[in-house]
Amino acid sequence: MQLKLKLTVAAVIAAVAGMASAQDTQVVKIGHVAPMSGGQAHYGKDNENGVRMAIEELNTQNIVIGGKKIKFEIAAEDDAADPKQGTAVAQKLCDAKVAGVVGHLNSGTTIPASKIYNDCGIPHVTGAATNPNLTKPGYKTTYRIIANDNALGAGLAFYAADALKLKKIAVIDDRTAYGQGVADVFKKTAVTKGIQIVDEQFTTDKATDFMAILTAIKSKGADAIFYGGMDAQAGAMLRQMDQLGMSNVKMFGGDGICTAEIIKIASGAKSLDGVVCAEGGASLAKMPGGNAWKAKYDAKYPGQFQVYSPYTYDATFVLVDAMKRANSTDPKVYTAKLADSAYKGVTTTIAFEPNGELKNPAITLYVYKDGKKVALN
Repeated sequence: MQLKLKLTVAAVIAAVAGMASAQDTQVVKIGHVAPMSGGQAHYGKDNENGVRMAIEELNTQNIVIGGKKIKFEIAAEDDAADPKQGTAVAQKLCDAKVAGVVGHLNSGTTIPASKIYNDCGIPHVTGAATNPNLTKPGYKTTYRIIANDNALGAGLAFYAADALKLKKIAVIDDRTAYGQGVADVFKKTAVTKGIQIVDEQFTTDKATDFMAILTAIKSKGADAIFYGGMDAQAGAMLRQMDQLGMSNVKMFGGDGICTAEIIKIASGAKSLDGVVCAEGGASLAKMPGGNAWKAKYDAKYPGQFQVYSPYTYDATFVLVDAMKRANSTDPKVYTAKLADSAYKGVTTTIAFEPNGELKNPAITLYVYKDGKKVALN
């Protein structure tokens, strides 16, 4: 009887301790937005994986902020790469009072969503949207941890002119904020380098047939095509270039086409050998923690890596780092701390310019050899 009483008392003490522990734990939600449906879902899944991986690791660290043990949770939303849906889910995250947001993927969704986040006072960090217009309003809630299109478009134009000595290039864009923006920067820089823009064509981010556009470009004798858009269209374009006997024509593009998925979409097209694309940031091999991080990612999400997950992973840690330095998970308190970040991430040491752009952004050019994506620099 005495032993049973001791066990009962011990159980009560344990239960009380457990209740106290539960009461002292605060759940903090971090939003993530990207296209999780449609033709860009593979990018969205990769981005979301980066956030989930970061949150799982953060939850092993027994982080205490404001005297409470913090449990982080993801609030994941699908914007389907659609600006209207992007603003709707941004408002939904505001209403849910998430502590911060990682996203969005596309410039066309991120730019309108940034106003929603600013109005409700929630910071967001994108590791994927690259249109320079994102930071022009000067919102104190908007941050980017990847090079913008000014760097990507210009870098590709310099390579086309200086390394490849190309003279005639056609430009196609998909009319999205991203595609149009990066194409415009490439075009303007290419002209200053003496390249002739022999044709300008437009498509959409849902198109699949490019035969008429490519036939027109072929008649102009272009050495290369710059495509401002995403890999679903670029991959189909490469197949159709082969059909038209244009496999000797190079294709340039920004990070939207610079994926592993384009290899599958191109389905063995010889034109893939002529692709030169650019990403913001260093190659995985040159990132401070790139190779080790990629090994962890592949073990957890085999075959799902695309481009941006190292950045969404770092973006999550950047938000939490600011919370820790402010000793608060309240956006009204910790947002100001983002401005003086100096976080040593997987991708780089993340510090911001006054407008929320990444300081000293790197870019990397890639080509495709033997069906694999290979860094040029």
